Amino acid sequence: MNTAAKVAEHTMGPSPSLATPTQPKLHPTEKMKACVYQGVKNVKLVEVPKPMITAPKDALIKVTTTTVCGSDLHLYHNEIKDMEKGDILGHEFMGIVEDVGSDVTSIKKGDRVIVSFNISCGTCDYCKREEYTACDTTNPSQVMEKAYGHRCAGMFGYSHLTGGYPGGQAEYVRVPFADTNCYPVPPGIPDDKVLFLTDIAATAWHANELASVKKGDTVAIWGAGPVGLLAAKWAEIRGASKIVLIDSLPYRLSIAEEHIANLQTINFTKEKTLDKLKEILPNGPDCSLDCCGFRYAKSWIHSFERAVSLETDSGDVISECIYATRKFGTIGVVGDYVGYVNHFPIGALMEKGLTMRLGQTPTQKYFKTLMGYIESGEFDPRFIITHRMSLEDIVEGYRIFDEKEDQAVKILFTPGLKSREE
Repeated sequence: MNTAAKVAEHTMGPSPSLATPTQPKLHPTEKMKACVYQGVKNVKLVEVPKPMITAPKDALIKVTTTTVCGSDLHLYHNEIKDMEKGDILGHEFMGIVEDVGSDVTSIKKGDRVIVSFNISCGTCDYCKREEYTACDTTNPSQVMEKAYGHRCAGMFGYSHLTGGYPGGQAEYVRVPFADTNCYPVPPGIPDDKVLFLTDIAATAWHANELASVKKGDTVAIWGAGPVGLLAAKWAEIRGASKIVLIDSLPYRLSIAEEHIANLQTINFTKEKTLDKLKEILPNGPDCSLDCCGFRYAKSWIHSFERAVSLETDSGDVISECIYATRKFGTIGVVGDYVGYVNHFPIGALMEKGLTMRLGQTPTQKYFKTLMGYIESGEFDPRFIITHRMSLEDIVEGYRIFDEKEDQAVKILFTPGLKSREE
């Protein structure tokens, strides 16, 4: 049996008629529009074959709303391994069920669903423990296994390091293991209130979970991008007594100040983060959240070492979290880290008795809980939406989002919506 057949059997059961999980059946005549990777800061909207049901547990989703995530910019800048020209991008999307495989039971044709960014089988030991992003069966990447020691779950539109699955910045998406990875949307709730449960709203919640944020805690958050803003909102909902949000862009900090209670902000271009934090919270925050990740070097040494490939990831933000957090405090890291970082302050981490937890979000674990907050009206993420565009405009959308032009925070794209150029 060849390697592709072994992967197919492992993931979907033996069947000579099925393609491998990352090689879906494509319609012989029908086309769709999709945003594809072409190289550094180069994406295009092109026509590609429409996907089809490939396996009995698949669903075919007609995308109604999609977006560009901050982590998509890592791909845009070619900072994630194993990107190939022509890969369909995007992992935050939702839509209407167009078709389902014969073994799908929880959703049916015509249902509106959100789709988790991570692809999980639902039946391996990791999935049974609700550790969905560690799914053992959906990612055939040997590159990841060699780099990290294990293969984590597949992801939509996020390089062949995570399985090479076609993503959701498209008109249609094939969703493997649909019963696990799709969640029905209750009637009457618009796309823009639930779309972010596919990734960033769940990731922001996960940051709070990792740091064990509870009522009365003081919380510091590095990064006021979409995840950081939503993490601050969740911290408020969870009862934090004081929230400090750190960023360099005044318009993002202003959005936070307008929509989040018990909040103070630090603009690190005007004030030294650690000094100002000590002024606001003399003992340090109980909980610190890193919502930035590896691309954001603040010091010259990490800027230089990344530039000359002495390290892949900047450690500036995660180091500040360690130095700032109170003794025996907690740190939650959801900003992406992909390789290795130099000058990591492991001594401070150990001697202060800190707990640091990191990881990709097991999105499916949180679907029901977070949908409940939306249904009750307690959580409404729409305050982060700054732009609404057609899928036809996604190339320009990437540029605007990457360059933080026009005070962009989050851009929604709708297939079929009239283009700006029309």
